[in-house]
Amino acid sequence: MSGPLARLANIKLRPDYESANNVPVADLGLIGLAVMGQNLIMNMADNGFTICAFNRTVSKVDRFLANEAKGKTIIGAHSVEDFVSKLKRPRRVMLLVQAGPAVDDWIGKLLPLLEEGDIIIDGGNSYFPDTNRRTKDLAGKGIRFVGCGVSGGEEGARYGPSIMPGGNKEAWPYIKDIFQSISAKSDGEACCEWVGDEGAGHYVKMVHNGIEYGDMQLICEAYDIMKRGLGLCHKEMSDIFAKWNKGVLDSYLIEITRDILRFEDDGEPLVEKILDKAGQKGTGKWTAANALDLGMPVTLIAESVLARYLSGMKEERTQASTKLGFVSYGSGKFEGDKGKFLDDLKQALYASKITSYAQGFMLIQEAAKTFGWELNKPSIALMWRGGCIIRSVFLKDITAAYLKQPDLSNLLFDDFFNKAIHEAQPGWRHVVTQAAQLGIPTPAFSTALTWFDGYRTKDLPANLLQAQRDYFGAHTFRIKSGCGNDKYPEGQDVHVNWTGRGGNVSASTYNA
Repeated sequence: MSGPLARLANIKLRPDYESANNVPVADLGLIGLAVMGQNLIMNMADNGFTICAFNRTVSKVDRFLANEAKGKTIIGAHSVEDFVSKLKRPRRVMLLVQAGPAVDDWIGKLLPLLEEGDIIIDGGNSYFPDTNRRTKDLAGKGIRFVGCGVSGGEEGARYGPSIMPGGNKEAWPYIKDIFQSISAKSDGEACCEWVGDEGAGHYVKMVHNGIEYGDMQLICEAYDIMKRGLGLCHKEMSDIFAKWNKGVLDSYLIEITRDILRFEDDGEPLVEKILDKAGQKGTGKWTAANALDLGMPVTLIAESVLARYLSGMKEERTQASTKLGFVSYGSGKFEGDKGKFLDDLKQALYASKITSYAQGFMLIQEAAKTFGWELNKPSIALMWRGGCIIRSVFLKDITAAYLKQPDLSNLLFDDFFNKAIHEAQPGWRHVVTQAAQLGIPTPAFSTALTWFDGYRTKDLPANLLQAQRDYFGAHTFRIKSGCGNDKYPEGQDVHVNWTGRGGNVSASTYNA
């Protein structure tokens, strides 16, 4: 055993542990009484389960029981020992604490009090390699560990989140009823299903959050084009998002954007008083970094993360705004039909969202191969259809695509999405071009279109790049199929003396 749990290797479990003062009555115990934890507990109680609540600051337990939890099937505990003693066997403990060392610290506190077969569930936004480690380490001690992604924010936790559990599958039969009961429902189906081994649940939640970064950035770019490019007022923009929310773009994020743009403070749009420095908690960065590790071109999520970093350079951007002028090829002002352009903008947003999800599922597919996980893509799409931040009508089409063809290599190859993205192309290209002419940055729209054009291109200029690499670093290259000969054979790594200095221009081959 290695890592933060190594110090726990010699701890002996106590299968006979049971408090003399308490009778085990709770179906599940939850540690961490921030708003998410409290709302999940009340959701579970509303669905007929008895839950034991505990928090590091014990006084918070008493306040919770006296107020929000009053009259519900919720009990409290005043120590870890008291907490564990009130849980039915196999004991099910859910942690809603800050990701990182805090999770390992709580595991360390719980281990001496648990017995073989008990279950620990991490419901926070943990990094999936940590979940991989914890699942393996705790399996060696007879404890079933579950890394569970939970999405939907405070409201979702209270009334139905999207839940993405993975880890030790032996735990699933003991938590399935609870999790599927409290999860959101889409067309009568629970937005919760077993994802896969080890850190698969947290991995899928990580990709979900990455896609969320992309969706939010795309919407912000559409808003910026409407405001600065078309000169629309906030009520007009709100009305447009309301209209879009009744069609193919129907989604939670479009819905809240509609509401945000209508919200006023002293007669002025509150959104315009908010400092334009975006925060982040790291899950988008994790997604982009993992995509690089796996060699997957998940460009839209990466650009969305970088856009947040750029927004953070507020002082430098303010200085640059006085030194770096805008020089347009044309008038620098929008001179077309606003109604037609708004239709194009809708198509650009739709096509870019399709691209983002295609990239996300490509990454999930590659991760499954790399880590040996069996991931069910239709189930993942279903889990995202309700409760979570990226929930949208759009995900029904993704679910249908993967149900029809489970081994679909790319979402764009599905007939529905293939037709949709081709129909959206003219408007998409017009928006990206017009935004550039207006000097409005569109990193997400632009990278989505660039990726699409790259993905659909049979022959990219990487042949020249490979020649350059071989020229300055002898990195070798390979000959195209059908272009080989005795001097430049196919299937082998070839190096050429490009300058002829020190000998004749020749090729030497290296076994592949």
